[in-house]
Amino acid sequence: MSFSPNWRRLWSALLSLGLVLLAGTAAAADGAPKTAPARVMLVPPMRLRPPGHAAIASANFLATNAGFEVLDKGGNAFDAAVAVAAALSVVEPESSGIGGGFMAVLHQAKDGHDVFIDARETAPAAVNRKDYLKPDGSPNRDAALKGPLSAGIPGEPAGLVLMAERYGRLPLQQSLAPAIRLARDGFKPDPRLRGAIAGVQQDLRRWPASVAKYLPGGKPPAEGVLWRDPEQARTLEQIAAHGNDGFYRGATARKLVAAVHAAGGNWTLADLAGYRARERTPIEVNYRGYRIITAPPPSSGGVAIAEILNILSGYDLTKMGRAERVHYIVEAMRRAFRDHNDYLGDPDFVKMPLDMLLSPYYADGLRQGILPDRATPSSMLPRAQAHEPGMHTTHFSIIDAEGNMAAVTSTVNYTMGSNFVAAGTGVLLNDEMDDFALVPNKPNVYGLLGSVANAPEGGKRMLSSMSPSIVIGANRVAVIGSPGGSTIITQVLEGILHFIDGENAQQIVADKRFHHQYLPDMVMVEKDTFDPATSATLTDMGYTLKQHESWGFMNAITWDRKTNKLDAASDPRHPSGLGKVQ
Repeated sequence: MSFSPNWRRLWSALLSLGLVLLAGTAAAADGAPKTAPARVMLVPPMRLRPPGHAAIASANFLATNAGFEVLDKGGNAFDAAVAVAAALSVVEPESSGIGGGFMAVLHQAKDGHDVFIDARETAPAAVNRKDYLKPDGSPNRDAALKGPLSAGIPGEPAGLVLMAERYGRLPLQQSLAPAIRLARDGFKPDPRLRGAIAGVQQDLRRWPASVAKYLPGGKPPAEGVLWRDPEQARTLEQIAAHGNDGFYRGATARKLVAAVHAAGGNWTLADLAGYRARERTPIEVNYRGYRIITAPPPSSGGVAIAEILNILSGYDLTKMGRAERVHYIVEAMRRAFRDHNDYLGDPDFVKMPLDMLLSPYYADGLRQGILPDRATPSSMLPRAQAHEPGMHTTHFSIIDAEGNMAAVTSTVNYTMGSNFVAAGTGVLLNDEMDDFALVPNKPNVYGLLGSVANAPEGGKRMLSSMSPSIVIGANRVAVIGSPGGSTIITQVLEGILHFIDGENAQQIVADKRFHHQYLPDMVMVEKDTFDPATSATLTDMGYTLKQHESWGFMNAITWDRKTNKLDAASDPRHPSGLGKVQ
């Protein structure tokens, strides 16, 4: 058998990659990393001169305005983040809420301190993988995505309390007041919410409390009709008055557990009382003189973004034509998602070889396997079709007048979460149990595979793609994130690359997108992303391009520190969002 020079080079590179993988695994096993530290920063943490005015970009204008209301009361970016998240729980329940969780990267202006808030949901102690299997052993998608068995223990309330108490300056009563008012007095649902309710109404009809909340009079809310959510208002009031005890203990907790048990779920009062939001050290990576501060596990996003940027650091993308640039970015995506599937999980339960994955030397090894003129088939790398990318998550970005920053990505997972409302609470529960590898090496709703590292276990956090990020350079700063399931990672990556290339917030959120996640072995391409010549070149290189209309709902802020200009922008694909500078 004979091989062309290119294929001989590929096989040689794959052999080298195997050696790198073995070395990394050995380093993780004996506790003495054989590579350079992963988080070396070439751009040091810095205290930035305050901008003197503020910017908020979120998926709904009512939430953006709630954030500014709290800033006007003397709050900082972290108080405003509590207000925006709680307001989105009321006005955008299709994507997030107090029945779900969030991840946030925060930057404190006074000392340059960066922190990651992990308010990811956890599995109940009684979780049993058999509950998510059909009699033939295949995945039971209904159990994983609908009803109380699909719901993890919510993390958002605890995360909001933590953020307010440790980083905010206002009491919770003030930060939650706008959301309580919206829920109590009502608002007019936008087309996205009305469409989401209509799209899942048959599942909502399975549970009386879901019908009572989302199908008043037996049908979705009509355009222009004022819609109220009094039970969620009362639950938010309990959190405002009692903090964590207002949700995780006492009357609200008892109502949640009773409702879940009545519908066949397995939560306990101990599950709720034992939940804790956590502070973690964010992942930091240097790329072209910018410091990217992003999400660590149990998010897979920051690891993947750092790995991709480390690979791309060996190329000068600015001197490449469109097809060549896309080729190298896609190949870096392919390799990062392969590692995403195999290694990552909850850091409290799983030992991960992060020193290897984040090492520039590991990236060097991966780079050697990228051919300059051909796609690398995913089947050649030493695993299931993906579903359509979604927007069933939300992201908002904040910079306040002092220079505090918050990048917050919040979710209930799929559209309207589990579709199950816990009676007496107004809380729509998430369906995050599907983000575990409920059946190893079988895809979840976003087409992502998983290994034993992400297997369900009582108290364990499921792996996430949420990638809230802050980018700090000598003269420019960005706060960025997006929903989109597995595409979150590549959207944020592309947004970072566009920002470093000089784009502002409006340009970044409007840019067309492409995505590759290792398997299925295809490049998902938003309509009109590539001109015909670029598409033809990529096809000739061996890529399969699959067009999608659009995905994501990016909300970003950029700050030009030379001119002290803030730009806030919400994705133009969805007019309900609002980016506002004030």
